[in-house]
Amino acid sequence: MLSSINAGPRLDRLPISGFHRRILWLIGGGMFLDSFDIYLAGGVLGALAKSGWSTMQLNATFLSATFVGMLLGALTAGVLGDRKGRKFTYQFNLAIFGLASLAGAFAPNMTWLIVCRFFMGLGLGAEIVVGYGSLGEFVPPAVRGKWSAYLSLITNSALFFSTFLGYLIIPSIGWRAMFGIVGVGALVMWFVRAKMPESPRWLESKGRFDEADAILRAAEAESARGGVLPPVRQSLPVATRQTTLLDLFSRAQIRRTVVAICVQIGINVVIYGFIVWVPTFLMKQGIGMASSLGYTTLMSLGGPAGALVGVLVADRVGRKNGMIAVSAVAAVVGWAYGHSTSVEMATVLGFLLFTLTYLMVALGIATYCPELFATENRMRGNGVAGCAGRVAGILAPQMVVALYASGGIQQVLTTIACVLAAMSIVLAVFGIETNRRSLEDIAPNAGAPGAAGLGDSEFSGKSQS
Repeated sequence: MLSSINAGPRLDRLPISGFHRRILWLIGGGMFLDSFDIYLAGGVLGALAKSGWSTMQLNATFLSATFVGMLLGALTAGVLGDRKGRKFTYQFNLAIFGLASLAGAFAPNMTWLIVCRFFMGLGLGAEIVVGYGSLGEFVPPAVRGKWSAYLSLITNSALFFSTFLGYLIIPSIGWRAMFGIVGVGALVMWFVRAKMPESPRWLESKGRFDEADAILRAAEAESARGGVLPPVRQSLPVATRQTTLLDLFSRAQIRRTVVAICVQIGINVVIYGFIVWVPTFLMKQGIGMASSLGYTTLMSLGGPAGALVGVLVADRVGRKNGMIAVSAVAAVVGWAYGHSTSVEMATVLGFLLFTLTYLMVALGIATYCPELFATENRMRGNGVAGCAGRVAGILAPQMVVALYASGGIQQVLTTIACVLAAMSIVLAVFGIETNRRSLEDIAPNAGAPGAAGLGDSEFSGKSQS
């Protein structure tokens, strides 16, 4: 069945309006809480280890349980997001991690908390896949990188708020309050987000043309503000077709899938091999709990700083070249952090590494990975890549324990630097540029068996809008 409603071209020509800002904040609210829940682990685990309620090994199991849940959540969200829709999936996963967070606040022991964390992970993994994958389907290509970076800024601002509230709350009230904040916030956001529209691109891909057209007409009316909109760019009719996970590994798409997987692995190794361990590292070096949380809070300002840099550069330098440059610099800074000679030097380098890491999140996870796949397979592709990242998240805590025991933080950071260098090489050899191109132009030519697709060319990606 062919569609002539032109969802992609109609959305791509819209000027930014309240419609886009509303979508950004509705998605961003849930993802902020998602990120808050993930990053509260650093302060909570440091406090649990300090009090004797937990050990380094149990803390590693807690982090691994998080990522087992996130792995399953990412894969499930990928399938549900392409089959049942973006809106259904992100409401479903928001409820899961909200309820599980409330249960974690009342955990009687570490085993119970680890089980609760697994269920939190189911929702957390799904939220990241669907949230980042959905926003780009609404935003015009000329500013898609900027707006994806805005979403990353909202999301990763939670890193600072989580560590700052942990600094204020954990020493005085206790760690349970941190889970309570997330649980209540997630359930409130679930009700607020109930009115968010479904993606017209997805509706069109499923043959639900009347629903897609109704949403498009409402968006056009709001964006026009009584004026005249630019003309719709001519495009071929969209064919509805059934797709599966196996399509991601066809000749038309395998290159994109491999690149997305490598980006996810590289970034997740940095985040879960270093970022969430900073308070524990500092306390193991003899710094008190309150002081370690204070230093970590200063470093965590690099989270929103990195996303803000992404807002400024995402549509200027491009995704591929930007990721190569940033990951190479981060590898050098990571190695230098591991050889810091004072806590002041470590704090400055830690801030830089936080900034570079979350710039990579803005360019790579928030923007680049979802762009690599066609609408009918976008969530599956993002989910498979996210699963690979979660596998890295499962293994990274265990890797940190082993490397720290044998060579201290220097060995941990040297290994992370090598992972970043490898990611740079993969991007340089296999990556494609997606900057300022419509999602339909980027999409692989899956309709032609074995075709590489327009997006797999080395075309640098001048604006197609």
